[in-house]
Amino acid sequence: MDSSGDDRKAAEDTAARGGRLLPMAMVVIFDIAAPLVAYYLLRSAGLTAVTALLLSGVFPVVGVAITAVRNQRLDVVGALVLAGIAAGTIAGLVSHSARLLLVEGSVPTAVFGIACLGSLWARRPLFFSVVLEFTGPDSAKGREMTRLWDLGYGRIFRVITAVWGAGFLIEAALRVVIVYNTSTGTALAISKVMPFVTGGILSVWTLGYSAYLKKRGERRAAATGPA
Repeated sequence: MDSSGDDRKAAEDTAARGGRLLPMAMVVIFDIAAPLVAYYLLRSAGLTAVTALLLSGVFPVVGVAITAVRNQRLDVVGALVLAGIAAGTIAGLVSHSARLLLVEGSVPTAVFGIACLGSLWARRPLFFSVVLEFTGPDSAKGREMTRLWDLGYGRIFRVITAVWGAGFLIEAALRVVIVYNTSTGTALAISKVMPFVTGGILSVWTLGYSAYLKKRGERRAAATGPA
């Protein structure tokens, strides 16, 4: 029995789990928990809603900075987060409106949704480019994505891009409705969680759609015989 091989595999599995857990922990701490705790503490200390929102927005910026330093680059998601914070900060300072500050946070989401739909007429849809960037063009999965694209599977990526684009536009619209129909604290809490709910729903749909396509291909292969 090759115990050294088993130990190596166990170490690789542990490292992989750690690599997945760290980004999740960063999101929970810097994007959800810390901003909410800071907001309510600042409000209880007597600060206005606008000031509390602006100060609590420091934590997501710190999270993006740590991730960028760790990965040695600023990814698309990080850039969108920073753009949303910048837009919200400007709106809050100019208008002194907490609701407008929160609404501005949905602008990057809407922009990304529109960009997804607009990229359907580009050479490669945005979803394909973003996933390829996260995966790494030179990784095994990245090379497999490129191979599938070259084999003519572009339509599948365009369908996925269209669904994600529509999903982000729906999320942006819902966030506006929530901001103007709930309290500032409730709207802040929902706005922090909603992007991850939307991303989870769209990811589950994407996995289901991929599984459906795989089964359909297997049924066709079984019916026509090996090519």
